[in-house]
Parts: sequence; C-alpha cells; structure tokens
Amino acid sequence: MTPEHTRALLTIALMAAFADGRQDGREREHVRRIAESLSREAGADFIPLYQDVLLRRVKLEDAVAALDAPALRQLAFETAVGVCDADGHHGAEETAFLDRLAALLGLDAGRAHALVDEADALADAPVNGALPPVPADLPAPAPASAAPAAAPGPDQAELDRMILNAAILNGALELLPQSLASWAIIPLQTRLVYRIGKAHGFELDRGHITDFLATIGVGLTSQYVEQFGRKLVGGLLGKVLGKAGRAIGSAATGSAFSFASTWALGQVARRYYGGGRKLDSASLKQMFAGLVDEARDLQTRYRPQIEERARTLDLQQLTAQLRG
Repeated sequence: MTPEHTRALLTIALMAAFADGRQDGREREHVRRIAESLSREAGADFIPLYQDVLLRRVKLEDAVAALDAPALRQLAFETAVGVCDADGHHGAEETAFLDRLAALLGLDAGRAHALVDEADALADAPVNGALPPVPADLPAPAPASAAPAAAPGPDQAELDRMILNAAILNGALELLPQSLASWAIIPLQTRLVYRIGKAHGFELDRGHITDFLATIGVGLTSQYVEQFGRKLVGGLLGKVLGKAGRAIGSAATGSAFSFASTWALGQVARRYYGGGRKLDSASLKQMFAGLVDEARDLQTRYRPQIEERARTLDLQQLTAQLRG
C-alpha cells in the first residue's frame, strides 16, 4: 500500500465522518486530535487533509481515483459504511454519500446494499443484550488505579472480569482484517456500559450511553475513524491486501487502542455508576485519559490472550449474537 493509498482511504473515512453535516464541536475536535496522533505515528502530516475535508476543498472523485485496485476500493466502501453507522443507523445524507461512493468505486449495487444492511443490523443491535461469556481460564484482572473502594452492591471482581473480557475481545477484533470485525467493537462497548450501569441499578438507553461516551471524549463516529486510522497506520491493512492471511499479531497499534479504550471505558463507567453518577465531565475525561495510559501497559500483559482469542474467534457467531 502506497502513501497515496493511505491518504485516499483516510480522506474517504473523514468524508464519511462529516457526511451528515451535523457533527458537533466535540466530534470535530476529536477527529482533529486523531489526525494529529496519526500524523505522529505515521510520520506524515494528516492535519491539512483533515482541514481540506472539513472545508470541502477535496473532491470524492479524486480520492476514489487514487485507489487503483479492487481490494482497495472495496475496503474504502466498507470503511465508509462503518463510519456512517458508528453512531447508529445512518441518515438520508449519509445514505446519499454511500450511494455516490459505491457508484464512483464501481461496486455492484446489490453487494453494496447488502453490506449497508449488515452494518445497519449491528448499529441497531440492542444495548441490553448479553455480552460474550468470560472464559474460565481468563487470568485475574489487574486492579485499576481508579477502582472504587469496596462497597455494598455488585461483585466488583466479577465486573473487573467482564471489563477485561470485553477489552480482550475488542483487541482481538482489531487483529482481524474483516470490516465486520471493526463494526462489532462499538456495539460491544455500548453493551458493556449498559451492563455496568444495570449492575449498579441504572437502566440505560442508547441515547444516554452515547452521551456518556461523548462526555468522556469517545465520540462514536470519531472512534471508528481512529480505529481504522490506527489499523491503517499500524500496517495490518497492507498485510491483508498483500494476501498474508489473517495477520494475527501484526497490528499492535490498532489492537492496543481498542483494548485500552474498552478497558478504560469500562473502568470509568464502573466508577461513575458505582458512585451514583456524581462525577462531572472534567473529572470523567481526566479519569479516562489516565486509564487509557494505564491500559496501554496492561495490554502487553494480556497480548497472548488477545492473540489467542483472535485465532479462535467465530466472527459470524459473535455478530449474530449482537444482532439478536
């Protein structure tokens, strides 16, 4: 994959993020920070690219023209679908964008619509469904520095195991090349927050969970852009397009991000709902940032479990469970 391919794919992902024309300032700021972070990791300046997309100084036709292989064009469309559906079932403006993109990419209309339907089903997955069971051989979780003090209520050790299991699963999903794997990460995170809230006596709906994620600095659309960008910069997509199989263990950057963000999200939710939802937004953001840093080190400890989960994961079964 060439630098031109990378820029074209990121351009299309950013265009998808802004396709609905209604991202608030928090979402735009998060995407801008993603561009800065990816610039440091890739050794390339993606800030002008972000500005060009935001200000509509770049054309979709030009980005598509740079993708000179069928696999790259398919990847571009699947990524755009994931971005548009990250914050829920896509709207009319996003539908128009995806239809236009599919036509420019020269994709089969029936296959394109089938992919959109598949993503919609995951985006609409009920937040109150079950999480995958915790494996019996999962090692004991490491205690979080921000863990709440012991108090009457749910079993804190069991919540720790549930959070760790979700983090390992999401880290494993990022080691898989299929777009369907990345589409499953956000539904799993929202379901994790729901389960933690319910354990503390709060019945949460999708709107509340989305607001909670945005408050701590995890916008749903921007998070998907970041997942894709880190996978792209981390080298997994180049290996996949080079027909190197599942490439397990080769995408440390993207996997570490998904593990860390999921683990930190779970720990913040546990502290927030366990404390009666009394923490303000500044405290939540500060706590989340600190826990993400802590989780990056923790990910190294659990990398063998992440890689093993990726090798044995039945993706179709998982997504069917989420949709159900």
